[in-house]
Amino acid sequence: MPAMRVRAARIQPVQPQSGSMVGEVSALVARAQAGDAEAFGLVYDRYVDQVFRFVYRRVLDRQVAEDLTSETFLRALRNLASFRRPGGDFGAWVTTIARNLTLNWQQSHQRRERPVAELRDAAPVDRAPSPEATVVDALTREALVAAIAQLNPVQRQCITLRYLRELSIEETAQALGKTPAAIKSAQYKALRALRGLLSATAVMPA
Repeated sequence: MPAMRVRAARIQPVQPQSGSMVGEVSALVARAQAGDAEAFGLVYDRYVDQVFRFVYRRVLDRQVAEDLTSETFLRALRNLASFRRPGGDFGAWVTTIARNLTLNWQQSHQRRERPVAELRDAAPVDRAPSPEATVVDALTREALVAAIAQLNPVQRQCITLRYLRELSIEETAQALGKTPAAIKSAQYKALRALRGLLSATAVMPA
């Protein structure tokens, strides 16, 4: 099934629907449920701006909002048979799909950003640094955030747990569901990657 393209939408209030409009939508949905692709296209045209505005207000990113809006209507099309009529509010139904997709995106986005945010806000640890910790401590706070964000997920989690939360190799391995050897390897690669990133920006001392 080809991807749906979301046209640029103006961010403006949603106008209430009249009774005649609801009747028209119900008729279009009935035709779409019977296999009329053109009818679904007309329903899409009627609601795409409303769904886009709903999503955009929550993600504040036009590209993300367009992607989630496209996915909303793809799911609506795949599950069209589950929409109940008469009396069903198609606008509310498709908005519920958009809401669920948006919540899933927000939760996933927060999980990706949390390790970096914790590193940004963490207070320095008052202890004698290990040679590995010296690599991390050499970063400025802003450089730390930028460099950590460029690591792959395993390396980023490893650095967060080892040097922010001060977990041991064994504790980090248990938290990530990996072997201690895998954590040692990830830590080594992460620190080497950080050194390379910082050398490129002249932040890391020789």
